[in-house]
Amino acid sequence: MNQSKLVQISVPNDIAVKIALSLQVSDVCSLGSCSRYWRELCGSDCLWAALYRDRWLTHALNREEEPSSSEINAHEFDQVFDSTSKVWRGFYINKHNEMAGKAASIVDFVEQSLSSESIKVGHYLTAIENLRSMQFGFKDIQMFFLKPKLNVLLNLIGVHYCISWLGVSAECVMEALRSYKISERQVCVQWWKIGRWLYGFRLRDESHSRNVSLGDLTMAKEEEVLAVINRGAIYEVLCIKISAAKPTSTSWSYQNGQTLD
Repeated sequence: MNQSKLVQISVPNDIAVKIALSLQVSDVCSLGSCSRYWRELCGSDCLWAALYRDRWLTHALNREEEPSSSEINAHEFDQVFDSTSKVWRGFYINKHNEMAGKAASIVDFVEQSLSSESIKVGHYLTAIENLRSMQFGFKDIQMFFLKPKLNVLLNLIGVHYCISWLGVSAECVMEALRSYKISERQVCVQWWKIGRWLYGFRLRDESHSRNVSLGDLTMAKEEEVLAVINRGAIYEVLCIKISAAKPTSTSWSYQNGQTLD
């Protein structure tokens, strides 16, 4: 008895499908190279249909606003692509490439909006609005915006969007941050407020600066910072800038003093 049949006997089909669905798409492709059985299962339309539904269709049907007439709903989806069709994998790839192109356009927008390595809150909130209008789901954000090699501001935009617009639980977002090893990455949020009035005189404008990690923002440990970003530059807040946090270091004179003692 060959290896493929041994695997098929030892692992029921429904369990094998659940195993495949628990993996990242890249891992599903790798799993398909293990044996003939896994190759057939990982290339099956039922699996790619489930992957598509899990990544995009569920998000579309769970949004608060009604889907537009151009969107395809679950019933129409079943009518067009039944279980005997052989297009699911290609359909998934086409959709993925479409979202990759949209993600690239947002990355370009953010990079072009940077001034002295910081971004103004208006451009920041526009990037988040673009994610919403382009219908990014949680898995899209993980794939395109939570990578450690990206600018931390893109990480922050992805985290903020997941919490404020998608309503993803803090625990799920935190798990994603830890899996990509970016929960400790920090941003610096600076904002300036109109000076208060005291005895008929207006005091100097107030400057605030806070370094916060993505993990702390996710777990609501820095609610004031997130509230300031959400509101934007309105009312008493004159300006808000967000940048990557600068690493702190001990002064040169202090270090030298320690060495000489």
